[in-house]
Amino acid sequence: MTLATQRLADDGFCVVEGVLDANEVADARARLVAAATESERRGIPTFMSVLDPNEKNVRVFNLLDLDPVFLQLIAHPCALALVRSLLGEGFLISNFTANIALPGSRSMNLHSDQALVIPEPWLEPWAVNIIWCLDDVREVNGATRYVPQSHRYTRHAEVPADALARSRPFGASAGSIIAMDGRMWHTPGENVTESEQRALLFGYYTADFIRPQTNWNVMLSEATKASLAPELVEWLGLGPGGNTRRGSFVARSLDKGGNVGNGEGRT
Repeated sequence: MTLATQRLADDGFCVVEGVLDANEVADARARLVAAATESERRGIPTFMSVLDPNEKNVRVFNLLDLDPVFLQLIAHPCALALVRSLLGEGFLISNFTANIALPGSRSMNLHSDQALVIPEPWLEPWAVNIIWCLDDVREVNGATRYVPQSHRYTRHAEVPADALARSRPFGASAGSIIAMDGRMWHTPGENVTESEQRALLFGYYTADFIRPQTNWNVMLSEATKASLAPELVEWLGLGPGGNTRRGSFVARSLDKGGNVGNGEGRT
């Protein structure tokens, strides 16, 4: 992981191959397809006209409430190691979504995930995207396109007019993770194949002083909340500490009787 985390820091992204084996990939992908159907049943559309120019991009939101496998993936040790390498221990899970690019899918606008949640200047990596590849990802089937070294941009004015023309596609095999600095400017590619699909999961983590994109208190069912490991309760901002670094520390130091232990966290 040392080489991967160094590349993430230097280049703004890295690819870790073989995180999931073939059986795990097939299982996760089947569950994603079922999750898309369940999302529609719940009244949450899988097409977002504000994001995509046509219905060939299938988007699935609130994955953590749709199947336990996504709870496992969002807390996968390999993913967390990459997150911690950029954000340290103080992070929150901001969102977990999926995009299945069907043949004929088109691209959305070029953007930076960190720029969506934090005003400029962007001086530090305060967000990271962990992309799970559930299919082989290639340029022709809609691989995410990124602008090299764009994680160094600190303001919108630094984004060149020809940024999209400078972009390159990520390539990775099914079962891989692509970790991307939240400051990296990117966009989904177009799927120009006749029959290939490209399914990706996007785990979005941010520094713990940034309000998450998802209000997990509202989006997660009581059954899902009751199933969460203590670490996930904290990473989802569901504990008493909320989204403050000091609050998370205090929450960890509370004993079962509701008292602060060892005098830590006291003012």
